[in-house]
Amino acid sequence: MPKNPTLKKVLLIGSGPIQIGQAAEFDYAGSQACKAVREEGIEVVLVNSNPATIQTDVETADRVYVEPLKAEIIAEIIKKEKPDGILSGMGGQTGLNLTAELYEMGALEGVQILGTPLDAIYHGEDRDLFKKLMLEIGEPVPKSFILTDIAQLEEAYNEVGLPAIIRPAYTLGGAGGGVANTKDELKKIVEHGLTKSRVHQVLIEESVKGWNEIEFEVMRDASDTCIIICSMENVDPMGVHTGESVVVAPIQTLTADEFGVMRRAAIKIIRALNVQGGCNIQMAFKDGDYRIIEVNPRVSRSSALASKATGYPIARVAAKIAIGLRLDEIDNSVTGCTPACFEPAVDYVVVKVARWPFDKFKTADRTLTTAMKSTGEVMAIGRTVEEGFKKALRSLDTDITPHTDISEIKMILSRPTDERFPTLFDAFRIGMTVDEVYALTQIEPFFLEKIKNIVEMEAELRAHPTDELVLSAKKFGFSNSEIHELT
Repeated sequence: MPKNPTLKKVLLIGSGPIQIGQAAEFDYAGSQACKAVREEGIEVVLVNSNPATIQTDVETADRVYVEPLKAEIIAEIIKKEKPDGILSGMGGQTGLNLTAELYEMGALEGVQILGTPLDAIYHGEDRDLFKKLMLEIGEPVPKSFILTDIAQLEEAYNEVGLPAIIRPAYTLGGAGGGVANTKDELKKIVEHGLTKSRVHQVLIEESVKGWNEIEFEVMRDASDTCIIICSMENVDPMGVHTGESVVVAPIQTLTADEFGVMRRAAIKIIRALNVQGGCNIQMAFKDGDYRIIEVNPRVSRSSALASKATGYPIARVAAKIAIGLRLDEIDNSVTGCTPACFEPAVDYVVVKVARWPFDKFKTADRTLTTAMKSTGEVMAIGRTVEEGFKKALRSLDTDITPHTDISEIKMILSRPTDERFPTLFDAFRIGMTVDEVYALTQIEPFFLEKIKNIVEMEAELRAHPTDELVLSAKKFGFSNSEIHELT
């Protein structure tokens, strides 16, 4: 099917300023989308309040408005420019929220909503509608209570209990959310969450803290062709926002049957939402059981990671789907020789580690929760998990303080902070076992074994360095300077 012939001009909403809790993923996505749409001969009008981005360069779009991202101002731009369609899914949460507001105020009359339909925005972001949709299609969700007033807190507490996860509706990076272990914490986080939510709505959810967190990046076109772009697995268990967690792709610890069940669930969800474009689906998994946690019917930080990890240009393909093209009609611009309907084959390991600005904010609380605090991330590619871990740690380019006191190490491991991942290596250096570390962190033993392998390689290099051992160390991701220091 050729592109939608009624589209001559498209309005794209940017994401605004880059804040604590997000990287430059939306600037990347928006820039790719502008280029992709213009390739098809369609005029692009871009609205973004941040002049310090690639997206607002004059070459990116046909017309650029550097204006505050408020529904009233964008409504005036729509009146002036008269676009045929609006592309909201490239501006992150800001783009989705503004599209919903523009529709509710009647500013989108005669303007097509492209890619992420309005129903998908509502069902993906409104916690009550999302829960009902998941139950309708037979997908399990954690026990929860939707709250719109602090007066409902006691009822929510009685129904869900503690510990509980608090998730405000229509927010980015888990803003206003958190994990409550006491009634006082529950009240404090809910009050804050209600102020952060555009619709004054908060979901209080049964805690699945300690379960494994799994993500799927899915793509779908108007002809209902669905493909899985990338599967990802968080090293940190549930309770830490996926943007803060160490992430490994592809999934390492599920059996083929378990992976198949969750893959089918991801495809069922994107079809139920009727998303045309990219969609990020997050799940919790434990002992053969799973729960659907969240769906982002837009490009996200995970989309940027999946795109770079697989060589699949998610933002570009999603933009072309939004204007009417099908997956088999779109070329993969990265490979240059395959259509976009081909699922990427990943025969290597990708590791993502977040980077936090705590060196600039020395008094900030370093505890990692369901609300994001990181401002960036590094991505490493290796043939093994060990190589990925080593390259990622080296790429962070931050000072890592080694710990040798067992009490201090146990304290750091017992709660998630920015120090926990490098401290896992210290734990094995002082002789802690995988079971001891698992008891403190709930991190999947598979990943702990990989870290232990790296530490054991360090010890072997110190004891008896041979040519064969040096070659093995290189395969584990050790740099020349590290090998030199150890030998």
